[in-house]
Amino acid sequence: MNFLQTFIMSVVEGITEFLPISSTGHLMLTARVLGLTQTNFLKTFEITIQFGAVLSVVALYWRQLLVDFRVLKRVVAAFVPTAILGLVFYKLIKSYLLTSYNVVLWSLLIGGVALIAFELLHKEKESAIDELVSIPYGTALLIGLFQAVAMIPGVSRSAATIVGGLVLGLKRKTIVEFSFLLAVPTMLAATCLDLLKNASSFSVEQLSCLSVGFVFSFVSALIGVKFLLRFIKNHTFISFGVYRIVLAIAFWIWVMA
Repeated sequence: MNFLQTFIMSVVEGITEFLPISSTGHLMLTARVLGLTQTNFLKTFEITIQFGAVLSVVALYWRQLLVDFRVLKRVVAAFVPTAILGLVFYKLIKSYLLTSYNVVLWSLLIGGVALIAFELLHKEKESAIDELVSIPYGTALLIGLFQAVAMIPGVSRSAATIVGGLVLGLKRKTIVEFSFLLAVPTMLAATCLDLLKNASSFSVEQLSCLSVGFVFSFVSALIGVKFLLRFIKNHTFISFGVYRIVLAIAFWIWVMA
């Protein structure tokens, strides 16, 4: 990967990580457009820059993560299902799912339709949970199960956790913030596991590429987080659902052409 490819991939990751449009799917499609082959290094690069993006949450929400242990315990509870299922299906995810463009495009398309349908049907109750510290541990665990669905590329970790939280009775802003926080242990574990298994096989140049991408994704993710927090004040996620559908269809047409 050259510097321009590293920059583009990192910015795409940072902007899309917390939006309900699948950052993993966008990275795979962007790599295809840039002519990058889905090598073992590229897969590790994509996972590592995702963690760079997630660290922007630590910069913005460090009090909730490092000071308020009531919130931290709920984040850990939600992380457990993903950790278990991620270890069980690690080989399948990296060997097959992260190389299948059809899986990504179908996930984007079906997920877009589901997101639109959900928003048209969902009505937020006045009694919905509006504080992170008020989330029951059982509910946190179930949100973690929703997040685990996003191991399928194109589903979107953000969309899965947010929709799951809304179904389980959380206010929109509350589940969006919880989704931000839940990303931290999830991507930390994924990055550490992947680097532990593969870092020794990478060259110094490749490790430098990982470092540069990490920084760019961190900076661009700060923009993405602040945008989403402003967006949800007055909008639903229908526009993101439409975007997912259009992207999937457009990419299919481009590939066929």
